Amino acid sequence: MKSIFLILCVALQVSVNSAPRAADAVFSGPQAGEKTTPFKVLAMNGVNAGQERDPVTENAGAPTAFVFIHAVERSLVPLLRVVDEYGAGHQDTLKTEVVFLFGDRVAGEARIKAVTSSLKLQSRVGLSLDGAEGPGNFGLNKECMMSIVIAKDNVVTANVALVQPGIADAPKVIEALAKVCGDSTPPTVAQLNERQTARTGGGERIMGRDGASPERERGVAMDFSKFDLNSEAGLRDAVRALMSEVKSLRTEVAALRSPTERVPDAPKRKESFPGAVPDDATLNALLRQFIRPTNDDAAVDKLMTEIDAHIQGNPVLIRQAIDGWTRILHFGDRYGTPYARKVGQAFLDRLKSAVPTAK
Repeated sequence: MKSIFLILCVALQVSVNSAPRAADAVFSGPQAGEKTTPFKVLAMNGVNAGQERDPVTENAGAPTAFVFIHAVERSLVPLLRVVDEYGAGHQDTLKTEVVFLFGDRVAGEARIKAVTSSLKLQSRVGLSLDGAEGPGNFGLNKECMMSIVIAKDNVVTANVALVQPGIADAPKVIEALAKVCGDSTPPTVAQLNERQTARTGGGERIMGRDGASPERERGVAMDFSKFDLNSEAGLRDAVRALMSEVKSLRTEVAALRSPTERVPDAPKRKESFPGAVPDDATLNALLRQFIRPTNDDAAVDKLMTEIDAHIQGNPVLIRQAIDGWTRILHFGDRYGTPYARKVGQAFLDRLKSAVPTAK
């Protein structure tokens, strides 16, 4: 039994050591200094439940945290709870808007109701009426499981884009929230977790991976000192707990890997739209700026010049630009201005004519 326990400990250490290093910076949504523009959600809780509302217009420039959630997975729960608890404690100075993105509205409504009820969310929760891509004027990155856009006076003060959110991201998010609402003595992550546990009683296990340990769900290391390793019964309990820990960690590591490195049984999101979001961060950011409905013609022309210069002579970037514009133009008037769509279509046609194999 002790041998099995030691083997599992080694396996757990290998899993930890094999976790990928932090990836390059990703971008999702408007960046600091850029404006937030109106969009619609279906309210899922509160007095306006079941009605359409525009959180940007309704909040009238008040400090606001927009928490966009692209995928409902267990790993994002610890951070979501912390943000929700912070917002609940600062309702007078901070508006917290949790916006879920689903392609299927009916399925999305059912899932959100279950999540909101199980997590006992106190924030205003909504379903984006713009589908899985979210509001086009925000230019969200679908590869980010959670995108947090923090704004005041309808100008972004901070943006936290997270491909795989976790409790380790909480301190920087709390810092950004405290800054925008003037909180000079923000609570710690531990204090927020304690408040949340006291309020809900803890133990919610929705969205959870089967067999996941409570320690993994809270984002902290498992404490093996609670097991009696000198008795057979204690060793058995420790082995069971460690097997669960290894299983949970392997799932998390798989989720962190790039799509080409995922383990065979790792779930993949279905791609149902033509084209693709560019992998190149600079091109991605430029296209996101290009589709803003507030751009005038001069801004569109300037961005087009920058994009053309950035991709010039690089076949990989040209291919990504083709895919990016194909995706943008697929959604018609949801993205950009009429002039931007006209210029974008002409640019796409020119790119395709220079790449005969492009479809």
